[in-house]
Order: sequence, then structure tokens, then C-alpha cells
Amino acid sequence: MRYWWKTIALLGIGVLCASAFGANPARPGTLNYIEGVAHLQDKQLNVKDVGSTELNAGDVLATENGKAEILLTPGVFLRLDDHSAVRMISPGLTLTQVELLRGRAGVEVDEIYPANDLEVIDGGVATQLMKTGYYEFTAAPAVAMVFKGKAEVHNGEGKRIEVKGHHELALTVGVSGKPAKFDTGKAEDEFYAWSRLRSQYLAEANNQIAGEYGDMAGFYPGWYWDPYMWDYTFIGMYPYWSPFGFGFYPGGYWGGGYYYGGRGYGGHGFGGGGYHGGGGYHGGEGGFHGGEGGFHGGGVSGGGGGGGHR
Repeated sequence: MRYWWKTIALLGIGVLCASAFGANPARPGTLNYIEGVAHLQDKQLNVKDVGSTELNAGDVLATENGKAEILLTPGVFLRLDDHSAVRMISPGLTLTQVELLRGRAGVEVDEIYPANDLEVIDGGVATQLMKTGYYEFTAAPAVAMVFKGKAEVHNGEGKRIEVKGHHELALTVGVSGKPAKFDTGKAEDEFYAWSRLRSQYLAEANNQIAGEYGDMAGFYPGWYWDPYMWDYTFIGMYPYWSPFGFGFYPGGYWGGGYYYGGRGYGGHGFGGGGYHGGGGYHGGEGGFHGGEGGFHGGGVSGGGGGGGHR
């Protein structure tokens, strides 16, 4: 049952979400947020460009004293730090490539499909993001950092180097070294905090509109426009957590309660009252999959709490 909608999304339906509120369909490269000064090619961007402006192949998005966020494949957000620039190489669904030209970029991967080839080029080296998680890239020096998730660095000579969570790798053409472990706590600086805050806002947006969109005829997972937060958020078929610990409701959720403060789905199980019946998702008594007060039964994967971090 879980795989039919993945196939639909990869055919381009899941990302081309027509909004009930009139926003343009979202595609890889769609501008989702800006603050401060940012330019697309020679045009200075403003809030009116959010949701309607796209990076086509070859386009460059650059920030000065400001930050920006664009959508990639469904469930993936790329964020630019101050004084940074990224070029869109390929905005396709099955091959999505961006190149970091200067500064720093972060990528939040909340959902990824086996057929997605999602790559960040930095220092002339392509890094493929393989799993959900959070990744950062710097241009000078060129370094790939995996906070959570897993990446594969293609060294340009036919070799792939796996980089797991809490590890980083210096990127040079022909790189053959081993990833080094880094202290993620010390690496959680202002840009990381800003990316985390954006994830929290997106979870809030998901909470606001999951029920409105999810019960529409022909619902499918993908990007959906929230006119209240003025950005796209991702709505899937199942609940999930961002790498920062914020919960996202699935399509069709009509329960109450807020979860996006990072304490679990609704604070007392998924949604604080249930997803379509019985006090829990799939008929449980206060939890997801029949738990008693939490996600997977009394907290996450067992325990005795009400929601919580995974």
C-alpha cells in the first residue's frame, strides 16, 4: 500500500500540487522563503516572489545580508546562508542537481524516494543525499557535513565514499580520504539554528493545512501552499519527523492539538486525540499504531510518555 503513491510522486504528480488557495504549482527550484537581501540572476527578490519564482537550469540564487530557502524534490528544502550563492544545474525530479558557488548551504531531507537522484555539487565534486536527515555544505573550503542521514561522495574517478551522520569530508576532485567525525553540538551555530527554526515553521504550516488538503478528492503527497504562513509545506500519506525533531501530520488529519514545538505529535500521542478514529492512528488508544499515550505506544518506540523526539 505504501508504494503506489511514491510512484505517482516520481511521475511528477506529487510535486505539481495545485493549491486550493491559488498558489502556483511547486517544482524543484521554487522560492519558498527569503529574508534580507537576495537576488535571482539580476533581480532583487521580495516576499511577493515567494511561491511563484523558480530557478531554472543555469539560474543563480545569491544572498547578501540575508537568507533564502528553495524547494527541491518533495520533502526536501535547500537553505542559503548570508553571502552565499547556488546554481541550479538540473531541476528534474529523477535528477536534481544544485551547485554551491560560495558561502554555505543546508539541506533538510524529510522525504526521499529510491528513484530520486538528489545531488549537491561543491568544489567540483557531487555528493548524493541518500537518506532523510540534515546536511550542510561549505564552499571555501569545500566540505560536506552530515549531521543526520547518509551521503555518498562521487570523487570523479568512479569511486564513491560513504559519509554517515556526525561525519564530514573535505571535497576535492579525486578525493580518497576517510570521513572524519565532528562534534555536531559545536557545529550548531546561527545558521543551523535558523534552519531549525524554518523547520519548526514548516511543521506549523503543515499542522494548519493538513486537514484542509488531505480530505480533498484525489489527495496525493507533495507540496501544498499555506496562505497563512505564506510558504509551501510538505504533506505526506504518513506522519514523519523532521531531522530537527518536529512532527508533520499526514494528509487528511482533522485532530486537534499542536506538536511543532518539538515535543511530539500533539504532546500526547499523535495529534493529542487521534488520526481518524479511536484516539490513535489506526485505532489505538492515544497513540500511533495502537499505543497508550505516544508514538508507537507510550512515547516513541515504547516507553511511557506522551509523544517526544525520535
